[in-house]
Amino acid sequence: MSLLKINDLKCHYRTGINTVRAVDGLSFELEEGEILGIVGESGSGKTTLALGIMGLLPEHTAISGEIFYREEALSALPESEMDRLRWKEIAIVFQNGMEVLNPVIKLGVQVMEPMLKHLDLDPEKARSKCTALFRTVGLDPKWMEAYPHQLSGGMRQRVLLAMALACEPKFLILDEVTSALDAFTKKEIRDLLFALQEKKGYTMLIISHDLAFVASLASRLVVMYSGRIVESGPVRALLVSSRHPYTRGLVHATPDIFVYKDLWGIPGDVPTGDKIRGCPFSPRCTQKLEICNKVSPSLSQVGEGREIACHRGGIANLLEAKNLSFSYLLPEGKRLKAIDNVCLEVREGEVLAIVGQTGSGKSTLAHILANVRKPECGEVLFQEVPINKGNYGKCFNGIQIVFQDPFSSTSNRFTVLDAIKEPLDINKIGTKADRLQRVKNALELVRLPGTENFLKKYCGELSGGQRQRVALARAMVMQPKLLIADEITSALDVSSSANVLRLLKGLQNRRGFAMIYISHDLSLTLKLADRIAVMDSGKIVEIGNAHDVMLFPSAEYTKKLVGSRLGLGCLTH
Repeated sequence: MSLLKINDLKCHYRTGINTVRAVDGLSFELEEGEILGIVGESGSGKTTLALGIMGLLPEHTAISGEIFYREEALSALPESEMDRLRWKEIAIVFQNGMEVLNPVIKLGVQVMEPMLKHLDLDPEKARSKCTALFRTVGLDPKWMEAYPHQLSGGMRQRVLLAMALACEPKFLILDEVTSALDAFTKKEIRDLLFALQEKKGYTMLIISHDLAFVASLASRLVVMYSGRIVESGPVRALLVSSRHPYTRGLVHATPDIFVYKDLWGIPGDVPTGDKIRGCPFSPRCTQKLEICNKVSPSLSQVGEGREIACHRGGIANLLEAKNLSFSYLLPEGKRLKAIDNVCLEVREGEVLAIVGQTGSGKSTLAHILANVRKPECGEVLFQEVPINKGNYGKCFNGIQIVFQDPFSSTSNRFTVLDAIKEPLDINKIGTKADRLQRVKNALELVRLPGTENFLKKYCGELSGGQRQRVALARAMVMQPKLLIADEITSALDVSSSANVLRLLKGLQNRRGFAMIYISHDLSLTLKLADRIAVMDSGKIVEIGNAHDVMLFPSAEYTKKLVGSRLGLGCLTH
């Protein structure tokens, strides 16, 4: 049976200037004994939800919808009845002890206050119960005689937890309880909450922007954005295979989930005010359609206990390869199978790394996916259209490839301007002035000067790192939806390689294009990729989440490949 049920809850703050839709049509259920996590950026409406359940929203808030606790409509109860439920049935733990606790009253007295009010205990029994509570939350009872300022942040958080547990409620709401705590104290609080839930069977609603902390406790996650739910489902499913672009962005911005991966935030900010039209995430989304700017998507079930609010059904496929095969004719007349029945997909805005030894077929596959080489059989679809019918290499928002050797991919006889401008010239895009400006914009993206002197330089005068960035600018001038980077740092020194890769990943994050990154360097792919496909002898032998593939490989070839990394082993000699 559902302990808590929320139907179409709306909490709008009325100000003198506009109306802030802090919670804007929220619906979900919480089963008895369940731990549910609510996550999202600051301003997504998480705390307003908590205050709405507790009936503690300010008077200028317009509230509609229904909140049921054990089938009793909380939203219809008068204040006196809500006061009866607070602490005894539902309790909340706030994030900032210095703001919540009274600075001039001893902590023991503050923890005993709800007992005296709701349990009708005499002072002696209340004090005895308070002593036991302090021990339960890991505090020496001597701190009952202390004032809030005499305790550390973690100790004050334990006091707030003891206060919430004072009347033995059935339902705990924890609002950003670890946001100001160090890692050690955060883990202690996490272990304490887990132990309490196991021992007492508390139902918990954990609200936080700390995705890793919530995921370590909750069995199910609800992702909020601009007052609405954009995705919900089992914790591991949301972390390993996020369906909404916003959820994926939160995962990428959380350091403790995939610890080897570089951090990248979501460009843009959460919208505020009452003028939001369509999907509130659309200004920051990499795969939006025209409808996204006009109509708000509804939350729909997508199977396996998951829900998503997206007009495209979640992160959409950008490119799909089906049953690709290709052979090279050798001098003695034999044929070498370079690509053998390969199937894969690339999703909007993701980085897919294709790894394998030299000769495994990676570059051949990259050339087929870029429509540089035709497969013997199979097909490649780009945005659901066969790639050979769309001329996607010749138009904006198509496919571009950057080859591994910067010295052969850019002619020595070309100036920087000529090399970058060539795709625009060939495809007759824009006026001469337009093309020049596009070249300068592309150079700015790759952090090269757009001065007249640099534009007139011949590519042969540039360093390897500069030439590779010119090759990248040449691709970016066409504003690709998919960029294929084929071993682009293999000819560079380690410093230039690091600079180019950080630049490339930064561009991918800001511009939102998808990327296929071809490499034999496993350590780099672990930092860059969302998913990894492992190739051996023209076949994909394993594909999945980057960390799962690298840290828990299943295919024997992948295990050998991972085991061949030098890594820290070079320090043991």
